[in-house]
Amino acid sequence: MIDAALLVTAYLLGSIPFGYLLVKWVKGIDVRNQGSGNIGMTNVWRVAGAGWGIATLALDISKGVLAVWLAQHFDPMDDLLEVACGLTALVGNVFSVFLKFKGGKGIGVSIGVFFFLLPPESTVGLVLFVVAVLATRMISVGSLLGVTGMALMTLYHQKGLTWLSGLALLATALVWYTHRQNIQRILNGTENKIGKKKNKE
Repeated sequence: MIDAALLVTAYLLGSIPFGYLLVKWVKGIDVRNQGSGNIGMTNVWRVAGAGWGIATLALDISKGVLAVWLAQHFDPMDDLLEVACGLTALVGNVFSVFLKFKGGKGIGVSIGVFFFLLPPESTVGLVLFVVAVLATRMISVGSLLGVTGMALMTLYHQKGLTWLSGLALLATALVWYTHRQNIQRILNGTENKIGKKKNKE
């Protein structure tokens, strides 16, 4: 019963649409109808300003950290439960029960989950993210390369497929899925770049 309650809690935590709520509170508008329509940091930054975008990222990260921490706190001997709660929080973020099973792209929650569970591998992913963003000026490219690098490093350090490397691979697949429109724009050469006026979608 405790494990089931923790999984439900992790999903509900992940489902909290902080970006949507912050923009609604600050601007009185639905961020889903602005910019790219996403509720994550980048679009909130674009619509409400840098401070609120950063706040959205911090809150999304905290959802992932809290979901895994609760599993560790209440059942410290069950590593699989930590993995399951991390994945459930990520699923909640992408398919939020509060937004008719639509949501964000999973980056903030992934950062929280994986820095909690896999700090060295996540650090590699962060470095790749920064390098990619500096080189391309595209947040989406940095996000995709960062999460992919983290997953590959996890697979290497875990010496194959384990619960942790499996979680990393599943998270990576989900992030690539949520970025499918970005990927199409990257291929078309129309993806938005930092410092340039946003293209109409």
